[in-house]
Amino acid sequence: MTTENTFEIGGDLRVNRMGFGAMRLPVSTLHGPANDRDTGLKILRRAVELGVDHIDTAAFYYHQDGLAANEMIRAALSPYPSGLVIATKVGPYRGPDDPIPSGQLPTSGLRAEVERNLRELGRDHLDLVYLRHGGMEDPSDDPIGERFEILAGLREEGLIRHLGLSHISATQLAEAREIAPVAAIQNRFDITQPQDTELLEICEREHIAYVPYFPLGGFGIPDDARVNAVAARHGATVPQVLLAGLLALSPVMLAIPGTGSPDHLEENTAAAGLTLTSEDLAALRS
Repeated sequence: MTTENTFEIGGDLRVNRMGFGAMRLPVSTLHGPANDRDTGLKILRRAVELGVDHIDTAAFYYHQDGLAANEMIRAALSPYPSGLVIATKVGPYRGPDDPIPSGQLPTSGLRAEVERNLRELGRDHLDLVYLRHGGMEDPSDDPIGERFEILAGLREEGLIRHLGLSHISATQLAEAREIAPVAAIQNRFDITQPQDTELLEICEREHIAYVPYFPLGGFGIPDDARVNAVAARHGATVPQVLLAGLLALSPVMLAIPGTGSPDHLEENTAAAGLTLTSEDLAALRS
């Protein structure tokens, strides 16, 4: 069941459509210093207080000094509240000196990466695991069936509840769905860069969650005249309009903005209550 403000991932994990992404908990900028751990723990606890029940993370979200998103999530929230959905992703390889993943794990390494997430989060199963394919470049149509079969097998074992795909094409989605159900897609998409409309339409038709990474534009908030004008009309911030615009775009859209700032957390979660007019939406989609 889907309501205006909630969505059921995989048909049985109901979450509020405004979630939280953990990537910026350990470090706020690509080459920046580690964030303050205590502040990160407070952000996570406050997010749950504000109604966030969907947290997106990964074992490769960490700072070289040792601060890691998974460890922070466990320290802040375990024992986990009932109904909290934690999603993670596997596939990319990140070396010890890499600020971001620089390659792909071998297929044989996927099980170990799932087990790493289980261990770090202190869980006996993972609610949602994305197979993340490729790097930051445009998705390719390389076959992913062999890698997805590994995760499908772990789902059969009960280690994973639902499967997702990240940074993939429509062709790869079709390939994966021949192997096992796909509950969520995580591709790049924001109001100013709506290039993934084909996959979004498939997700709407098949009731698959669409959970864009970089919902606020990526490395820096975009300076877009349309968004600025809507924000001025509502007395809202640009990030709030970007997030509200995403949620208004499709009922299968889930937002997972991340931050290392308590103030930005409050700002982002408040965007779920921002109602855009038809005039606003027409301007954003122009």
